Amino acid sequence: MTVASPVISILVVDDHTLFRRGLIALLEQDIGLRVVGEAGDAAQALRIMPSLQPDVVLLDNHLPGVLGIDAVKDLRALSPRSRVLMLTVSEDAQDLATALRNGAQGYLLKTIDGDLLAQAIRRAVQGEPVVSQELMGKLVAAFQAQGGAPQVPAPVRASDPVEIAEPGASPLSPREEDVLREIARGASNKEIARTLQIAETTVKIHVQHILRKLGLSSRVQAAVYASDRGR
Repeated sequence: MTVASPVISILVVDDHTLFRRGLIALLEQDIGLRVVGEAGDAAQALRIMPSLQPDVVLLDNHLPGVLGIDAVKDLRALSPRSRVLMLTVSEDAQDLATALRNGAQGYLLKTIDGDLLAQAIRRAVQGEPVVSQELMGKLVAAFQAQGGAPQVPAPVRASDPVEIAEPGASPLSPREEDVLREIARGASNKEIARTLQIAETTVKIHVQHILRKLGLSSRVQAAVYASDRGR
């Protein structure tokens, strides 16, 4: 017997009523998603967050009063299990870096396709960082410019394999290099599996090996690492 996946609860925070209502209508077409609340600004979202405890918060940035990126920490403090996804028109690299540094699980543009948005929400619930593919270059540049940000690749210790490898050598296998390149493109595990014609479970294993070998802790760090080295 197939066990149905739990329905994902969502709080939508956007000051444009027409967009907010349209987004809610779009989300509710997916039986696996349920909008449990809406807010027009950060203050209202903070008031209802403790009672809602949503799985995901879709948060606009340009809100009246407090910017969305500045509200991320407080929202997560009120509901630590909730994932915050920025959904905005802002392509500013500083906004992107600040949002992720403050604890957002991802940063998406409002031009995103509805099906891709639903996929991003599900990936976020699973703990995957999600960033619109067209922003990956800005993500890399922002993290390179801001040393010490939480998701910047961790400093490599002298004992790590990356440091003791021969000049020009890579600690990764050829297949792991392939997976790393796809991560840098912003591809999900399912998309990587399809592109490389391997099982999704195999992709997950490769990702674990990549992070361990490179001394990294997230896919975002892996993407920054790959792009920094021209992979």
